[in-house]
Amino acid sequence: MEKNQDKGFTLVELLIVIVILGILATVTVFAVRGITDKGQENACSVEKRTLDTAIEAYYAQNQADPAVVGDLVPTYLKELPDNTKWTFAAGPPASFTAAGVCV
Repeated sequence: MEKNQDKGFTLVELLIVIVILGILATVTVFAVRGITDKGQENACSVEKRTLDTAIEAYYAQNQADPAVVGDLVPTYLKELPDNTKWTFAAGPPASFTAAGVCV
């Protein structure tokens, strides 16, 4: 006698696999999003430290704070920093270096 046995997956098995893949994709997306945010925060922090160092070097040589960030180029900075992710608040020179805020 011949046994008629279909070989393949049942609908329930396929649905379980799809649910597991969905859960793994969700976990991966949230993990990658956290890495990207952390990278942007670190980049902003490094840029702030670079500006702080350039301002200190400018002050050491000129005995005054720079009026604008553009005064630091090209002697203290290679190019103007990308200010699409941070801003500087107006204030006295003492707060000039501490006013960098990542957006």
